[in-house]
Amino acid sequence: MSVIILLLLASIVVAGGFLLAFIWSVKSGQMEDDFGASHRMLWDEPPTGQ
Repeated sequence: MSVIILLLLASIVVAGGFLLAFIWSVKSGQMEDDFGASHRMLWDEPPTGQ
């Protein structure tokens, strides 16, 4: 039974870490480009070089 409690606490710590990383990434502006990657694949650019 103590293993379940230990695993529950560990999973809460890991989930909190991911939440903090997500909040940090949003505040630092990494989620600002809502147009680029989804539309970049649709643009037909000529091949470069060779």
